[in-house]
Amino acid sequence: MMNALYLTLAFPAIGAILFSALRDVRMSSWINLAISAGSFVASVFLAIRVLQYGSLHYNNFLVDPFNIFLLVLTTFVGFTTAIFSRPYMQHVCEEGRCTNRRMRLYHSMFQAFMFTMLLALSTNNLGVLWVAIEGATLATVMLVSLYRTPEAVEAAWKYFILCGVGIAQALFGTVLLYFAAQHVLSDPEQGLNWLTLYDHASELNPIVMSIAFVFLLVGYGTKVGLVPLHQWLPDAHSEGPTPMSAVLSGLLLNVALYAVVRIKILTDGSLAGTEYPQMAGHLLMGFGLTSFLVAGLFLHRQRDIKRMFSYSSIEHMGLATFAFGIGGPLATFGALLHMLVHSLTKSAIFVTVGHATHIAGTQNIEHIRGLIRTQPAVGWGLLFGVAAIAGFPPFGVFTSEFLMLTATMQSWPWLTVSLLAGLAIAFAGLFRHIHPMVYGTVPEGQTPVAVNMIPVAVHLILVLWIGLAIPEFLAQWLDQAVQLITGEGVL
Repeated sequence: MMNALYLTLAFPAIGAILFSALRDVRMSSWINLAISAGSFVASVFLAIRVLQYGSLHYNNFLVDPFNIFLLVLTTFVGFTTAIFSRPYMQHVCEEGRCTNRRMRLYHSMFQAFMFTMLLALSTNNLGVLWVAIEGATLATVMLVSLYRTPEAVEAAWKYFILCGVGIAQALFGTVLLYFAAQHVLSDPEQGLNWLTLYDHASELNPIVMSIAFVFLLVGYGTKVGLVPLHQWLPDAHSEGPTPMSAVLSGLLLNVALYAVVRIKILTDGSLAGTEYPQMAGHLLMGFGLTSFLVAGLFLHRQRDIKRMFSYSSIEHMGLATFAFGIGGPLATFGALLHMLVHSLTKSAIFVTVGHATHIAGTQNIEHIRGLIRTQPAVGWGLLFGVAAIAGFPPFGVFTSEFLMLTATMQSWPWLTVSLLAGLAIAFAGLFRHIHPMVYGTVPEGQTPVAVNMIPVAVHLILVLWIGLAIPEFLAQWLDQAVQLITGEGVL
């Protein structure tokens, strides 16, 4: 079982080193695809064994129902993004925007990014978790600045500074967590071991844990893109290569939210029986609902297509954060499902957006028109992707949003109006821009390009399948994860 985990991590780690030394870039895109495929296959074998034998814990690694589906999701989206990346980056090179040297850097940082996310998801040590997320930050900086335009360099610095400040807050919160553990554990070396802390959560000092959670929420919440910590995300999306946007929006935000939820589990255990047992949940609800509503409003004023969908990511991660804050089996199940379907849908949308910007020769929404006439596959892909992310039935996003809305009506009925209003605002913002891009008059100079829509079709079919009937194995994984997070099951 451990071999499958080691292989899942080894493929991207070796790939990052290999690409940094590779001189001939002619086959680099195919090698990148093969490495991503190897990591995905290894993660599938790992998931099968976890499903058969239960959680895996060895030294500083932990694979349980909470992170196993995220591990598989991460490798799968990395694999499908690598499929899209091959023709996309070839087109970028033909335009003269990327040299051979930068292509080596791109593939090396792509695999380094994948490795750090997989390490963050699979580690049992909260210190290693911090290091891995910081590593993902550094890899992303290199990807955002890949084109070396003034705007790209500015976006990379903005990302580095804001996320650097945020990750520093997370480091201080981790130190406080270790401090709280030292007064409980006999072995100081276990002070950042998540399973050990989970077993002793009720003994941890609630005041110290409360302060630690605030710092960790601000720190990792910056990576999630929670308002008002979100300022880096639209710039990073708009200036970096589109394959990076697919994995950034579809995966990194999930990893950061995963870290927050892991810490929330410990904080809830520490605060149980105190005067404010729901402190962590209420903070998540506040940040989540604010992000959800603010991002929905900002969708209306965007002129760059990639910035628009970056605000959509903020909106959906805010909704999932809000649901985790509500707690309880139904809301938590809905939030976990939402993380899954949002990642699949949003990465598919960014693949389509990448092709659309190449067809139009710009990211400006006003100059992208009539895609369904210029290249029907891209036009239909964008239309179905937006319909899915907007929550149209029977796509999976509708199912997860319905579960979270139902949980809100049960626990916080007076907030139901805010959620419905936010969903309506986001819906209007998306379709206000999408309709002319798909059905508008085709401008002069907009011509078809070579596209690969296989990742889009696969992702949207999966999201549709999940919306129609959640597979039994997935339902079992999510229910076991709900039991870990809340102590109660749904099924």
